[in-house]
Amino acid sequence: MRASETIDHAALVLQLADVVREAGAGALQRTRRPIRSWFKTEGDGSPVSEIDLAVDRLLKERLGALLPGCGWLSEETEDDPARLACERLWVVDPIDGTRGLLAGKPDWTVSVALVERGRPVVAALFAPVSDEMFLAVAGRGATRNGAPISVARGPESGAADAPEMLAGARVAGPQRLLERLAATVPGLLPQPKVHSLALRLARVAEGRIDVALASRHAHDWDLAAADLLVHEASGTLTTVTGEAIRYNRPVPTHEALVAADPARHRVVSEIVATLTRAAR
Repeated sequence: MRASETIDHAALVLQLADVVREAGAGALQRTRRPIRSWFKTEGDGSPVSEIDLAVDRLLKERLGALLPGCGWLSEETEDDPARLACERLWVVDPIDGTRGLLAGKPDWTVSVALVERGRPVVAALFAPVSDEMFLAVAGRGATRNGAPISVARGPESGAADAPEMLAGARVAGPQRLLERLAATVPGLLPQPKVHSLALRLARVAEGRIDVALASRHAHDWDLAAADLLVHEASGTLTTVTGEAIRYNRPVPTHEALVAADPARHRVVSEIVATLTRAAR
C-alpha cells in the first residue's frame, strides 16, 4: 500500500490498533524493571526514557510496513523537513506522559494518528495500564474498547450566563490556569492532573471530563490522535480563539486549546482567551 493510493481508513484503524497495542504492551512490560532515563538537551528539557525510544523504533518499523511511503513526525525522531511535502504522514507520540510513566502513574499513553492534508483521519490512543484503546476514523465516530463514545452535554445554549453554563463542570488542565478559571467562574470542579495530554482530551471525548485545557506550545504529536477522538465524539477542540488545529506545519506547535461539547467550548474559550491575554 503506497501513501499516494486511496486507502480504506476503516480497515486501517484496526491494523493500527494492533500495532499500538503491541507497542503499549511492550512498554508496560519494560516498566517492571529499572528504567534508564535522562533529560533532553533541546526544547523544554523534558524527560525521555529508553522506553520512549524503544516504542518509537517499533512504531516506525511497523507503521512503515503498514503504509510505505508515508511521512513521519514523532516526538522521539529528529524532524525531517521532507514531511512537509507529504500528503499523508504518521504523527506519533511513543509515550505521551513520560513524567507519569517514570513516576509509576497509570495515565500515560501511546498515541498515533494518520494525518492527511493537515487533519487527522485515523487515530489510535492506548493506555496500557488501564487497558483502554480509543479509536477514531474521520466521519465514522469514536470508540473506547469497541463501544461508541460521546462528549458529555452541557446545559442548552439558552443558559443565561457562564456560571449557569459551567456549574458542576469537570475541568482538567494546567494547575495555574485551573485556579484562575475557578476563581472567575465559581462552581467548576477541577479534576486531578492527567499526565498524558492526549488522554486528558480523550476523557472529554468519552464524557468523563467536561472540559480539557492545554497550554501554549503543545505539539502535533500531543494532539493529533485526541483531536480526531474529540471531534468524532461530537465535541469541539480548537485554540481559545476558535481556530481549527492544522497539522504538519513547519513549526508543529499550537496556541492554548480548549476541548468540550460545543456549548461549553464557546463559553470556556471566551473566558480562557481573556485570562490568557491578561497573563501576557
